[in-house]
Amino acid sequence: MSLLTSTCSVVCLLPQAHSNKFRLAVLEALVFHPFWCLGAQRKGMVIAMKSSAKEHLNDLSKRYPALMCCAAEVEAAAQQMIACYQNGGKLLVCGNGGSASDSLHIVGELMKGFVLPRKLDENMQKRLREACPEMAEYCIENLQGALPAISLVSEAGLTTAYANDQAPDLAFAQQVLGQAKPGDVLLAISTSGNSANVLYAIGIARALHMKTIGLTGHTGGKMASLCDVCIKVPGVETFKIQEYHLPVYHALCMCVEEEFFGE
Repeated sequence: MSLLTSTCSVVCLLPQAHSNKFRLAVLEALVFHPFWCLGAQRKGMVIAMKSSAKEHLNDLSKRYPALMCCAAEVEAAAQQMIACYQNGGKLLVCGNGGSASDSLHIVGELMKGFVLPRKLDENMQKRLREACPEMAEYCIENLQGALPAISLVSEAGLTTAYANDQAPDLAFAQQVLGQAKPGDVLLAISTSGNSANVLYAIGIARALHMKTIGLTGHTGGKMASLCDVCIKVPGVETFKIQEYHLPVYHALCMCVEEEFFGE
């Protein structure tokens, strides 16, 4: 069900005693302030996705049968990301070591074309030609549609200053506090599920009414009980867990890209 359909359904449920002017005001408020639906999402509302987008998730299980054990969680994570972007939100990603590299990798797949060209829409092309005609065609030819995503591992100046002045294990949490808003999603990566700085970031995200996705190993660690969705790939050794993480987040990125930029 689309956001517009859901909104109209809510308005139709209003008592007949309300005037049409009042109904129009409610409809306008719901359309332009869509975070009314966050509570429903937290209660398990399923966000419909294109069949072509879901096919990327089905293909993941076909190529990696061992990941069938977390197929439901991968789909739930994709739904959360799609809902976030539908509502004008962004994705924040964090992790340590190899997972820090994965955080950067994920942002790279979302902020530019991954497997689709993501040509700018006609409205943006028109705005570019009006705002900067001398550079418009070059920008139109090369810029791509973006899915807003921020890696919390890339702010070296901030993280080192905060670690030196305050508490090193709260560096991710500080960034979540400063950059996030209700409706955003935190994708937290920890092979053990117990990384303290990642857990603190999840805690702050929960306090801000964000959605939280955990990407971890077989046991889940402490992360399992903190995240709205916890993807626990098979394996207990760090390198084996990491080898499964890559196809999982590639599938998520392709799924979300298809949802917003596919035919």
